[in-house]
Amino acid sequence: MKISYKWLRQYLDIQLDAKEVAQLLTDSGLEVEGIEKIESVKGGLAGIVIGEVLTCTKHPNSDHLSLTTVDIGNGEPLHIVCGAPNVAAGQKVAVATIGATLYFKDDPLVIKRSKIRGELSEGMICAEDELGLGVSHAGILVLPEGAPVGVMAKEYFNIKDDYVFEIGLTPNRTDATSHIGVARDLNAALISRDHPASGKLKLPAIDLFKVHNHNLEIDVEVPAGEACPRYAGVTITGIRIAPSPDWLRNFLLAAGIRPINNVVDITNFILMESGQPLHAFDASGITSGKVVVKKLASGTKFVTLDGIERTLTDEDLMICNGDEPMCIGGVFGGLKSGVNDSTTSIFLESACFDPGTIRRTSKYHGLHTDASFRFERGVDPTTTVDILKRAALLICEVTGGMVSSEIIDVVSKPFKPANIQVDLIRVAALIGKRIPDEKVLVILESLDFKILEKVGDQLLLEAPAYRIDVTREADVTEEILRIYGYNNIEIGSRFSASFSFSQKPDSEKLRNKISDQLSSNGFNEIMTLSLSKAQYAADFPWIDTQRSVDLANPLSRELNVMRQTLLFSGLETILLNQNRKRSNLKLYEFGKIYKRNPELPVNALVTDRFNEELMLSIFVTGSVTKNTWKGSASEGDFYFVHSHVKRVLSVLGFDLLKLKMVSSEHPMFSQGIDFTYKRERLGSLGLICPDILRYFDLRQGVVYGELYWEKLLRYHQNGSIKFKELPRFPEVKRDLALVIDKGVTYSSLEELAYQTEPGLLKHVSLFDIYEGEKIGADKKSYAMTFTLLDTEKTLTDQMIERVMERLIKAFESKYGASVRR
Repeated sequence: MKISYKWLRQYLDIQLDAKEVAQLLTDSGLEVEGIEKIESVKGGLAGIVIGEVLTCTKHPNSDHLSLTTVDIGNGEPLHIVCGAPNVAAGQKVAVATIGATLYFKDDPLVIKRSKIRGELSEGMICAEDELGLGVSHAGILVLPEGAPVGVMAKEYFNIKDDYVFEIGLTPNRTDATSHIGVARDLNAALISRDHPASGKLKLPAIDLFKVHNHNLEIDVEVPAGEACPRYAGVTITGIRIAPSPDWLRNFLLAAGIRPINNVVDITNFILMESGQPLHAFDASGITSGKVVVKKLASGTKFVTLDGIERTLTDEDLMICNGDEPMCIGGVFGGLKSGVNDSTTSIFLESACFDPGTIRRTSKYHGLHTDASFRFERGVDPTTTVDILKRAALLICEVTGGMVSSEIIDVVSKPFKPANIQVDLIRVAALIGKRIPDEKVLVILESLDFKILEKVGDQLLLEAPAYRIDVTREADVTEEILRIYGYNNIEIGSRFSASFSFSQKPDSEKLRNKISDQLSSNGFNEIMTLSLSKAQYAADFPWIDTQRSVDLANPLSRELNVMRQTLLFSGLETILLNQNRKRSNLKLYEFGKIYKRNPELPVNALVTDRFNEELMLSIFVTGSVTKNTWKGSASEGDFYFVHSHVKRVLSVLGFDLLKLKMVSSEHPMFSQGIDFTYKRERLGSLGLICPDILRYFDLRQGVVYGELYWEKLLRYHQNGSIKFKELPRFPEVKRDLALVIDKGVTYSSLEELAYQTEPGLLKHVSLFDIYEGEKIGADKKSYAMTFTLLDTEKTLTDQMIERVMERLIKAFESKYGASVRR
């Protein structure tokens, strides 16, 4: 939300520094995220001074240059070479002195002392385009005779700098989506601090509003009263569409709004001034003579202002010309309803719409506008007509139009202000300090709360209509505290603490531990939305649609279901990076997946019907090392991710000898494995199948691993790290090449080896795989290294041979292996 300080001062007469204002706003709950200086003339005419040309003679070495002396009020005339044909003695001019910067055609030009054709020049006499005050370059800018010599041009031309505050609004503060709303909060903060700059808020006057004639009467009907509590309108004729005056354009530009024409700009001005959205209809398009606010049949087609044909629902509130829709109420105008260059009369609308209705329409159609932003949160229903009068006065002023009807005000649902009972003792308990009652009352009155009754510590308040979010004592307490100032609440000398018990194992600590491990190995953590597309379930049959958790009120049609897997959000992240030339990625995410239990009835407990589970996902694509002079980059393959998954399990205390890996049949993998531990599946790892890669338009392979975090915690061994002395006796390594069937996996051979020789066998590794005609088409050869160690004595050749014989015999009997010679 952009707030212009210059605009703000129209409603509050203050002369504070912009940084002081920013601090006051932040302290009162409107966080100022940034301050930007705005110059109506670039450079602010710094270094430009008003002067008088004393003499003007021809340059001896040029036919088109003149030698002048110019008095700028400092006692010593400047010698300036000027090329303008209209320069003459006695003129008052704008002089750029040495060091001044001109932004002619956006190129900065720094004025320096120089010689031009052999003659000294100590400045520059400026044309209006060189100053940024116009577009003419026919000659220098000649000022009136009464222009005071020596006065800075910034002061003479009344050039005012502006500061724009970028305010981060919380969702409940719809009252602060306007300059008047921010001025109200600022004034309340000044009053509560007894600041000399505090005063009365100056609201725009509407006393001069009058009806000029009754030449254009348009009736209003509101059948959909539940969706439109109040609707007001008035007609204005004889208007002339033209560019807006400078004051209006400058205000809008400061607020980040592009000027369009004088009528539309006034509606935008009112929006930023008061927070009330308006809409101006071309009255010539209201051929039925009446405006009807109603809902149309579902499936009705309507073309909006952006030229897109939309299909309406029976929940959409429409502003109609009789039966013909003109505008989606509170959200977006229609293609034919707006003001154009040929418009001569308008119907001006000011309304209060039901927030829920506007929110549903905005979300469904994906239309998020300044108007819907405010209507979704609720606008002040008591100022609908006053703001309409203010807008009509301004439109008549800038267009030359006349009000040509009485204001029609249809109130379908009268507004009832909220009455709130407040106990000042409880307020003090919540704040942690007893603020003097007099100060509390001053703060409440400065925020437009009406004090209906005060009996001792009990207050009965009436909340202002524009604060629809204030309904409870706690809300009033927050209002008092933010205006009083959080920083004004002293920190007490007493310190209270309580012991807490955390579940073991501590999931958060372990998550941080695993995150540190993966990050230190070059992985980047990602955080993706828990919302996903229902279309994924339609395109990938292995997603069970019956277990999908659908959203009743989705943010958009693209995010309408809770995810059942972390795969898709991770692939979307990879695609995002791929499209930005980042193809080498190592990513991980801790995130939840969500599933519904379709067997349970709707009236079952929510915790039984739905479940969420925390997952750890790992993605690797592209190279995992860089090209160097030592060698080329290595690709991140299945074995790279497999090693990191095993490291994760090792850190969590798993006995990797008991971890089993079996081939995965999941359709998301072209090749993959499942990790099982004590007969329970802990997760999967594999190469994403090409069909999924093509679906996401990914141009290189992706290795994906997922682990069920809660299952890992169940088997987590919280053993401390133990150190032991180095073995005193040497270890022995023996190599063995086995010919086996292709269906036998290395992990099964490794498991059998440890079972056969649990005492002396310390490590098994695979160093070669061979397949070829020499050993048979259905065979393969694994070459493995076995590391043996006895911690009590040195192994003899006889002992080693006995161990190897037992291993060979076990491989032969269980898997039909033979030793390859």
